[in-house]
Amino acid sequence: MADGQLFARKSVAHVQAEFNQGELKRTLGPLNLVSLGVGCIIGAGIFVITGTAAANFAGPALVFSFIVAGLACAFAALCYAELASTMPVPGSAYTYAYVTLGEVFAWTMGWLLLLEYGVAASTVAAGWTGYASSLLADFGINIPEALRSSTMQYVDGALQTTSHVNLVGVVGILAVTALLVVGVHESAQVNNVIVVIKVAVLLAFIAVGALYINPENWAPFVPPHEGGDKYGIPGILRAASLVFFAYVGFEAVSTAAGEARNPQRDIPFGILGALAIVTVLYIITTLVLTGVVPFRELAVPEPIALAVDRMNMPWATIPWPFAGADSINIFSLLIKFGAFTGLSSVMLVLCYAQTRIFYQMAKDGLVLRLFSHINPTFRTPAAGTILLGVIIAFGAAVLPLSVLGDLVSLGTALAFAIVCISVIYLRQNNPDLARPFKVPFYPLTPILGVVFCVLFMMGPIVLDIVGKGIGVDLIGSLFGAPAEDFKRDPVSLYILGGYILVGILIYAFYGYKNSKISHPAPSVTPAE
Repeated sequence: MADGQLFARKSVAHVQAEFNQGELKRTLGPLNLVSLGVGCIIGAGIFVITGTAAANFAGPALVFSFIVAGLACAFAALCYAELASTMPVPGSAYTYAYVTLGEVFAWTMGWLLLLEYGVAASTVAAGWTGYASSLLADFGINIPEALRSSTMQYVDGALQTTSHVNLVGVVGILAVTALLVVGVHESAQVNNVIVVIKVAVLLAFIAVGALYINPENWAPFVPPHEGGDKYGIPGILRAASLVFFAYVGFEAVSTAAGEARNPQRDIPFGILGALAIVTVLYIITTLVLTGVVPFRELAVPEPIALAVDRMNMPWATIPWPFAGADSINIFSLLIKFGAFTGLSSVMLVLCYAQTRIFYQMAKDGLVLRLFSHINPTFRTPAAGTILLGVIIAFGAAVLPLSVLGDLVSLGTALAFAIVCISVIYLRQNNPDLARPFKVPFYPLTPILGVVFCVLFMMGPIVLDIVGKGIGVDLIGSLFGAPAEDFKRDPVSLYILGGYILVGILIYAFYGYKNSKISHPAPSVTPAE
């Protein structure tokens, strides 16, 4: 392979020309984009992670963890906003890497982003299965365990194959895929409705829960340090690294640049608006949650539902003809419905973001150009959407939640870091480039973005590679977590290694030979 091609870069003018010649239907306005971001961010983070982080690490001081994590995300979000306003194309960090670092880095970035979004969607589908099954059970529809759990399961610490298949998760992913094939406008409208529902549910929880807060549950607000990363300042920092994952959905907004009506203005608005709204909701919800339930009791999969049960609301109990129960807490039912719809919108946005990156890679010739074909009826990249939807559904059906979760962090960390580095590169090499939105406090903001993202999301991998035998406990304390938290699951590493190997082979035998930037189509000379 020639080094020249491996590090071939797109020019900013080339990227901007791609936007002007875009085939995708531009229907998304600023409120659609804010809704897209909120729809992707509010999900498992608020409905699941808050309980574990409060109980095991930070206590009521989890609000400080959300502030720290939100600040870290804000640095990366500001960098995303500048690049998205300058290069409004669907490829997001993949395209930014193509402009700043070259083709081989762009391929790596795109391939890892496909993994990040796909695995994240499968992970959410696995969690969505639990809420969907519980909600259906309240209406007397009981789904057998064999149809709502993955084929591969951990039994006594060993991964074993069962006869189960998570058919519920498959149905959820395929429904989302069908909606994305029909059209982004229709998908955005559905997402808007879902976002309104789940935000309304959270606001209802906050409003009602505030009446049941026991201030004694907040004392002490910062629990005394109990060693390691349990409570105190180390616990706050450890919890911040955990809840950092609850924010990463804002990145999906930048992938919608090719379908935004005015991306230079609206993409930054969508990214920063979604991040601000979600941060406020996370903080207030955490205050109510830890005020209603003693924080040590929150280590459950459904902490908000637990808090509702503790509120003791006889006025919310109504007669119920389903599921063999005489009565049901209607507010608890509402919370389950909010979680169900919330996770549905997260699946929708994650799948959407993944398909747009795949579409851009196909346009660049790095994967089969069939996947850059726009369906003439729906004006969407239907072939790629269907293929990716089937793969994600397979992952949700077969792999257990723990394996899926272990596969998410690398692509996200690298994407955020490359985006921050790209801002610095373009400022140095294209100082006169028109920037509708500029990162404030440059260069401090992108530098801090790189530092925070690496610490929060690459820490476990750094520990695993560097820490063994050379003071892992000391290194672990720098990341706010004990070494035992970072024992990598070999199954996850095998899957990741296999995925990377497949990516290398695809680039070597197809992408390298068909790259449009390195092998442009020959110009046609008119016959004399």
